[in-house]
Amino acid sequence: MESKVVSTQGKELRNMELSEAVFGLPVNEDIIYYAINNELANARVGTASTKDRSEVHGTNRRPYSQKGTGRARHGDTKSNVYVGGGISFGPKPRDFSYMMPRKAKRLAMKTILSLKAQDGTLAVVEDFTVETGKTIDLVKALSSFVNAETPERTILILKDDDPMLKRAARNIPWLKYLSYNRLRAHDLFYGRKVIVLETAAKMLNEFYAN
Repeated sequence: MESKVVSTQGKELRNMELSEAVFGLPVNEDIIYYAINNELANARVGTASTKDRSEVHGTNRRPYSQKGTGRARHGDTKSNVYVGGGISFGPKPRDFSYMMPRKAKRLAMKTILSLKAQDGTLAVVEDFTVETGKTIDLVKALSSFVNAETPERTILILKDDDPMLKRAARNIPWLKYLSYNRLRAHDLFYGRKVIVLETAAKMLNEFYAN
């Protein structure tokens, strides 16, 4: 499939070929769902913890007599029915992360790229950098694609680890930058606009070709 390569001023420069195997796949909602769930699960810290009745500090003495009071029987005030007592079946520290098959994850990324290409939210832009590393210069470079007054969540796919471009981008709340070989399904899917540098688009063709 063909795509227009545009300048940072929004002018069409030339056409480039995007691989059908990467940008022309049918949308697979299931695989997108699994990939996003996998990323969210792997990002969970899993440090939530509660105390059960054996861990709560307190006395083991009965609160009142076993018989003769007309009340329910209680062994101690650390029971879960008392305020300040233990928690029944509460969370304990655990690891939520799990591995997703490599082929499935690659398919998810290709599906999301295809979705963005098909709905017109993906733009291929000629390679550029921000030599000053200043946020304001990057905002100006992206002004043809994003309205600074009412910005939408935007994803910028880079061809390499450009330190100055990353420095300029890290202070923009509505912009996320991703390297072509380290995409994240959650960011990519929820991005309202996806801007791909021209060389990064070529590398995506090769990296996800198989």
